[in-house]
Amino acid sequence: MKFSCRCSYPPMESAGTRVSQRRSPLDLIMNQIRRKRTAADRKPLGRFLSRDRTGIPEDGEAEGREERGPNSGVAVAAESERDIGWGGVCVFLQRFGKKSDSRSLSLAHCDLTATDLLELATLLQFLPQLEEVDISWNDLIGGCLRALTSHLQHVGGIRKLRLCSCRLDTDDVTALGEALGCVLLLEILDLSWNSGIGGGALQGLLGKLPPPLRELHLVACQLTAADAAVLGGMVSSLPRLCVLDVSCNPQLTQEVDDAAGGFRALASSLCRAASLATLRLQACGLTADSLDALGGSLRCLPALRELDLSCNKSLAGGLNHLTLHLAHLTHLESLDLHLCCLKHTDLEALIQVLPSLTALAELDVSSNKEAGGVVHPLVSALPLAQMRRLPLNSCSLNQESFTALALAVPYLCSVDVSWCKVVGGRLALLLDALQPTVILELRLSSCELTTDDLRRLAAVCRRGCLSSLRRLDLSYNGSVGDEGWTALWAAGGLGALEEADLSLRPSSGAPCSAWLPALLGALPRLPALTRLALQRWTAGSRDRKQLDHCLRKRSVLLEWDPPSTDGAAAPFNQATNRESPEESRPEE
Repeated sequence: MKFSCRCSYPPMESAGTRVSQRRSPLDLIMNQIRRKRTAADRKPLGRFLSRDRTGIPEDGEAEGREERGPNSGVAVAAESERDIGWGGVCVFLQRFGKKSDSRSLSLAHCDLTATDLLELATLLQFLPQLEEVDISWNDLIGGCLRALTSHLQHVGGIRKLRLCSCRLDTDDVTALGEALGCVLLLEILDLSWNSGIGGGALQGLLGKLPPPLRELHLVACQLTAADAAVLGGMVSSLPRLCVLDVSCNPQLTQEVDDAAGGFRALASSLCRAASLATLRLQACGLTADSLDALGGSLRCLPALRELDLSCNKSLAGGLNHLTLHLAHLTHLESLDLHLCCLKHTDLEALIQVLPSLTALAELDVSSNKEAGGVVHPLVSALPLAQMRRLPLNSCSLNQESFTALALAVPYLCSVDVSWCKVVGGRLALLLDALQPTVILELRLSSCELTTDDLRRLAAVCRRGCLSSLRRLDLSYNGSVGDEGWTALWAAGGLGALEEADLSLRPSSGAPCSAWLPALLGALPRLPALTRLALQRWTAGSRDRKQLDHCLRKRSVLLEWDPPSTDGAAAPFNQATNRESPEESRPEE
């Protein structure tokens, strides 16, 4: 057997001689063991104790390196450099309370500065497997994005890039566009809430988006009609685009002479986006003319499953321009038209096309007062067997329409009739129609519920009919007496409940000490609870401390106004540092 001279030991003396005083019998045994080990078996101890691979190798390993050739040292040095770089990444992320992940980098809401961004950029070379990057809601990095984008060639495998609310300007968008040529696998790009993108900066991305892009989000970017034309050119070059969200851009449809087609150019470009599955145009200032331009493209979108046209009050009276084409959307599952000031003629046109939408599972016409008068024909035209959501909050429901709604309730996983006063005293009609394995959300805010209504709700809970319920909103129902609240929490049967809102109106307040013991007793039976809102309710200091202690142990978010010196409810929630919502919702 061949041994390196550096591994050799003094030869053993003859049987009759004594062993050298410098070697013990144990040394002799270990020497023999070492001679029988191969070089491949010998590992430096440092590799077992830490990630630092710069430790001194054993002799056998050094010999192995010599046998592998002169370039092996370069490989080891490169490996060591990568390990050191990864350590730098870990240290950087720990400063912001983030965990290290070689595939996902999330630094949203971290108050990053331009210096932090530059340091992050230098660390990208040590994240070759990176697939997701999210540095949203860091408004101090606006104007400095080039420091990061100039290093994106090190992370060419990125598939998701989110830069929401970073105060990006024209230079940032241009720098991003120039760098996207290195990120050829990008599938999701989210630049929402950057007002500097509107007004021409979007031009910096034209022709730069990689073909695999599947989602493009530009919410609240102050896009203009000229930007709409540019966006149309971008959409035309994205054959795999599935999601386009340009919501909250009210100037998008405001046509001007130099807009080169404006919104019509964007609408016509959708004809070349055959893969589009989600189109969101919420609060974009849509008019009847906009719907006319959009409607012509719908027949080219056979894969469309979600269409959001909500919060466009100017389309009132013109919905028929769209409904003529909706019948072609045979795969449409969700249609959102809430808060569009729909008129009776709009609703009639919608009802006529509903039988053609055989895949529809969600229809939102809430916050349209005239919808309350067509609930019966609306429900009759829907494919009830597959309906999951039909919110009718703020729809001026009357007794007849409320009765018609009960026909759809057995199929719905979410029931929302908030701000409908007709519900008060008639809740039993709705509760008797609920299916325990289906209903997940029940919203009854500002419905003038009575104590008897809460007793009936408690009885339904006791029977296990709400065992799957996750969200329960009973806010703004100050007419319910203490007995009603006590009965609800004493009933049990809400084991899946995650969120509960019992808040009172901002202008009111009441003590909860009478029913608080029932709530405290129910908490052990609410293992899934994560949020409890009790705004404007007041209680003694002992009761408050007891509830706060119980919920803090379970990390439950408690929304409760801080105590005031006169015992009345405080005007705002210090925990969230937000004013209480004003009573701006429509009253029926």
